[in-house]
Amino acid sequence: MRFFRIITTLLSVYYAYMVEYRAELIFWVLSGSLPIILMGIWTQAASSGEFGLSSIDFARYFIAVFFVRQLNVVWVIWEFEKEVVEGKLSPKLLQPLDPGWHHLLSHTAERGARIPFIIGLVLLFFTLYPEAAWFPSLPNFLLALFVAILGFFLRFLIQYTFAMFSFWMERATAIEQFWFLLYLFLSGMVAPLEVFPDRVREIIMWTPFPYFIHFPAALLVGLPENVGRGLLVMFIWSAIIFVCNRWLWRRGLRHYSGMGA
Repeated sequence: MRFFRIITTLLSVYYAYMVEYRAELIFWVLSGSLPIILMGIWTQAASSGEFGLSSIDFARYFIAVFFVRQLNVVWVIWEFEKEVVEGKLSPKLLQPLDPGWHHLLSHTAERGARIPFIIGLVLLFFTLYPEAAWFPSLPNFLLALFVAILGFFLRFLIQYTFAMFSFWMERATAIEQFWFLLYLFLSGMVAPLEVFPDRVREIIMWTPFPYFIHFPAALLVGLPENVGRGLLVMFIWSAIIFVCNRWLWRRGLRHYSGMGA
C-alpha cells in the first residue's frame, strides 16, 4: 500500500506539472503531425492502385498512426543523460525508489494531459475529411489501446536502457538518434508495412519496431494481424531488454562519479 501511495502521489504531482504548461503541450502534440503530412502523399499514391490499399485505407491508417504515436512518445534518455552528466542523479539515489519510476510516471502523467488535445485534433480531421471517418468496434479499440500501451512501455524500456550508457559516455542520445532512423522506417510510421515485400515484412515483424506503431494502428483500423504472435514478440523483447537494463544499471552505478555520489 505504501508503494501505491507513492505512485499515486508522484502521478498527481507530475500531472499538475504537465497541466501547468498546457501551451507548450499543444506544440508537442502538433510536432507529432508527420503522419498527417505522409497521409496526403500516400492517398495520392493510392490512385495508382498498386499498393493494395485505397486512399481511404491510407487516410484511416495514418490518422491511427497519429493517435498511436501520441501515446508512445518517449524522451527519458535526454532527461537521464542530463541527470548523470550534471550529477543531478545523486539525490534520487538516496530515495527508496528506483529513479526510473520518476521518469515513467512523468511520461504517464503527460499522456493524461495530452489526450484532450489528441481527441480534439482527431475530431477536427474527421470534420475536414468525413469520408475517412470510422468507428472501430469496442473489442478492436480496447485491444489496440492495450497494445499501444504495451508498445509505449517497450519503447520506454528500450530508450531507458540506451540511457544507461550515459554512465560511460557524455552523449548517449547519439544512440537514440541512430535508433530513431530504424524506428522511422520500420515501425510503420512512414509507410504501412503492407506495402513492403512479403519476405521483408516477415523479417521486420520479428523485430520490436512494428509493435510501436504499425501493430496497434493496424488493429485500430481493422487490418489483418496475427495478434498472438505480436503479443508474444512484444513480451520476449520486453524480457530481453529488461534484463539488459538491470545489468547495465548495476554496472553503471559502480562507474558513476557524479557530484555527491
